[in-house]
Amino acid sequence: MKLIKQALLALSFGLIPLSASASITSPELDKEYFILSQPQQTDSPGKIEVTEFFFYGCPHCNLLDPLITEWVKKQGSAISFKRVHVDFGQGQQSTQRLYFTLEAMGKLEQMHALIFKAIHQDRQYLRTDLDVLNFVTSNGIDRQKYLEISKSFSIEAKLRRAKAMQEAYKIDGVPTLFVDGHYMTSPSVITNAYPGMPEAEGARSDLVVLDALVAKAQKDHGLKK
Repeated sequence: MKLIKQALLALSFGLIPLSASASITSPELDKEYFILSQPQQTDSPGKIEVTEFFFYGCPHCNLLDPLITEWVKKQGSAISFKRVHVDFGQGQQSTQRLYFTLEAMGKLEQMHALIFKAIHQDRQYLRTDLDVLNFVTSNGIDRQKYLEISKSFSIEAKLRRAKAMQEAYKIDGVPTLFVDGHYMTSPSVITNAYPGMPEAEGARSDLVVLDALVAKAQKDHGLKK
């Protein structure tokens, strides 16, 4: 009898995070998501734009990245997804330039996960432009071409655009996700709403919120699901 009671007690505690996660099938405003006081113009007419603000050195972004990557694949043509590498002035400048340079070179898909792995598993911190240059060349990127593009006018323009977006969206932490330039959510929003929820579950649950917000934005614009 004692063992049965212990088992039932363990099961009841085990259901706590599951029941919390299950409730997110109907996300609540000001709990699992927020509305921007000043909605931002998006660049994807006819589609719902989902924007992730992140930086490579962020462990929370590293945790979310494979989940959000898989989520985006499942969305297919229903959304337009963009990432914006932020710069908080705390050593993110080199990897921010790296991100936009690889994007311009058409090498981002090849390198994106490798950068997270290098920083968070292999402890290659990539804090300086030289660190970054050595890293990309060791992974088959042409050194001279990378240098030329990384210092080009177009990359400088992308960096200015990223700074403007970071300020317009009032980003003070990452990862942070926006749907249609209007709705905001993040794994930390979810774990704050459900104290005690593990970070990994908060990240997975945030994808459920994103599903609901994309559907909401589609309804707002009269788009088909």
